Order: sequence, then structure tokens, then C-alpha cells
Amino acid sequence: MDYALILTILTLITGGLWLLERFWARRRFGEQESGPVHWLASIASLFPILLLVLVFRSFLFEPFKIPSGSMIPTLQIGDFIVVSKFSYGLRLPVLNRKIVATGEPARGDVMVFRFPEDERINYIKRVVGLPGDAITYRNKVLFINGEPVEQETIGEWVGEGLNRNPPGRQPIQRLEHLGEEPHNIMVFPDQPDRQVRTWTVPEGHYFVLGDNRDQSLDSRAWNFVPEANLVGRATRVWMHWDCARGCVVWSRIGDKIL
Repeated sequence: MDYALILTILTLITGGLWLLERFWARRRFGEQESGPVHWLASIASLFPILLLVLVFRSFLFEPFKIPSGSMIPTLQIGDFIVVSKFSYGLRLPVLNRKIVATGEPARGDVMVFRFPEDERINYIKRVVGLPGDAITYRNKVLFINGEPVEQETIGEWVGEGLNRNPPGRQPIQRLEHLGEEPHNIMVFPDQPDRQVRTWTVPEGHYFVLGDNRDQSLDSRAWNFVPEANLVGRATRVWMHWDCARGCVVWSRIGDKIL
């Protein structure tokens, strides 16, 4: 469901009714407690609220829910996150056209974008390749412009609730030093990856990976994210809901997304 389109349409409709009530109905019918002025005023009163929500959601922050495990361990199924919409430029709602340049993705950012193969769907992945980079993925290690990205093994990942380990499998956590701050990734040692693949990121595009490296549909499968598809940068977890763990998992609330 396209919430931005629905919100924009409702804002335009209530805005039109607000203008109609303010500059026509009052002059014709006066300050009546019933009739056209009354119902117009009731509906038009929603306009300031919808306008405020539209501006906040389109240009400042927007909430998203994590539906899959492709970003484990950084983000987990059941996380509700806040996305900074102004990090990569202010864009018109629905049209998604940039009107003010405010920044660009940095290597290591956790980014929300419209899926290039179906722009109705929002994806979230980590930016690993910037325009002009040569990206190689070999034996579960990322290489950027010929240089390997440092990894350190942390230990086994033990998931809980919705994020519990697949039956009979034991993934491993690693600390990857990609951007300004290191972040955790997850790999499955029992899932071989002997294929060596290399991509060159074209101008105006980005290469993204899921932190759950062996369980993520990302740029390795469908190539690059165009700049026009960017939505924003994930910043914090504001709620985690998993009724297999008591519903609200308080320990994750407020976590900064690295």
C-alpha cells in the first residue's frame, strides 16, 4: 500500500475543503452550527493535522518495520526503525523528485530505498559500494577497489524468538570494518560461497549488501540502486515487537543503528 500517495491525496482533498469552507461557505451561509458550513468545517479541520504529518513524514523522519532477517544481526525481524528522510536530499512525496540536496550515502550507511525491480516495495540494506568503486565478493569477504575489508570473528550467533537460528544451523558473527564505525555481520560457515564476482558501480548508483550475508537478496542478485530510488538513512530502533519474547523487547528500544 502506497501510504505516501494516500496521505498526499487526503491532504489535498481536506486542503481544498478548508479553502472552500474558509472563503465560500462562510460568506454564503454565515456561521451556522449545522448544514454545509458545519460539515465542511468538520472535515476541513483535519487539514492542518494531515499537512503536518505529510511534511514530517516526507521531509524529516518516517517509521519503517523490518519484515525479514536479511539485516541480522544489525536489524531483526520485529524491529520498528526511524529513517532520516533528509539525509540524502529533500524529495517531493509521491513524485520522489529531489528538490534540495542535503547529502549523499556514505560507505557503511544502513539505507532504505525503493527496490529497483519493483518500486512499490521498500528495501533496507547496507551501502558498501559508491559510484566508481570496484566491488568483489569472494569467500564471504568483501573487497573494495582490490582491498579486502577487515573482518574479525566474534563467535556464534544465537537468535531468539522470531530471529531464532534455522534448525540445525549455527551462524557466525563477524565484526566488519567498513565505514567510520565497525558493524556486525553474520555468515553461515556450512553454506559454501566459492564463486568470485566483481561489479563496477556506475555513476549515480550504489552497491548494497545485507548484513546477513548468506540470507540476503541484494546487489549481488539484482545489481545497483539508482540515486533516484533513495528514501533515507536508518538511524534508530524505536520499538521491537516479538510475542515469542514477551511482545515488547525493551532492550532494543532506542538502539542506534550502526
